[in-house]
Amino acid sequence: MTDAFDTAFDGMPLVAVLRHITTDEIIPVADALVDAGFRFLEVPLNSPDAFTSIGKLAKHCPPHVLTGAGTVLEPSQVRRLADTGAKLMVTPNTDADVIDAAVSAGLYPLIGCLTPTEALQAVRRGARGLKIFPASRMGPDYLKDIRAVLPQGTRLLPVGGIGLETMEAFHRTGADGFGYGTNLYKPGRPAADVGETARALVTEFRRLRGR
Repeated sequence: MTDAFDTAFDGMPLVAVLRHITTDEIIPVADALVDAGFRFLEVPLNSPDAFTSIGKLAKHCPPHVLTGAGTVLEPSQVRRLADTGAKLMVTPNTDADVIDAAVSAGLYPLIGCLTPTEALQAVRRGARGLKIFPASRMGPDYLKDIRAVLPQGTRLLPVGGIGLETMEAFHRTGADGFGYGTNLYKPGRPAADVGETARALVTEFRRLRGR
């Protein structure tokens, strides 16, 4: 059965990582990203007043856009995230307790991993996608190698140093989507500039995907 995660991922599987964004910036930047075609917006929990920003996103963004938290490290953070109404939970690592808490709370876990052991554990626990991090340090061929041991249909998103110039190489070796950090957003960057970069990323992904 298709759910909101499947619909968003099939539509545009690009994740905006809005690290250190402020509560004043969050809505203008989110609007620019959504207008450009992004459907996944992540506020890492080491951002200032992160849960306030996440709550704003959950109330403001249209239903086809999934919003939530990144850098989720503890089950207690998962419970607080669920209270905001957001649905997306992104981690930097593979922690069984955190994944279990997210699944129990009805959230969509996008789980950070690097090794085959971590990747398989995350999939078995209920990860909806795997964030391969740090992707740029491992290179595109690593993605092909790790995919070979994963169940068919596992969604892989390279994160870390991904930009326009590296998307094609990773897509060729099996990337299903991408996550973007400072290549897309840095604190204080005008929303219009974020939107311009986002549109370029969306255009490139559509080219790679063939639609």
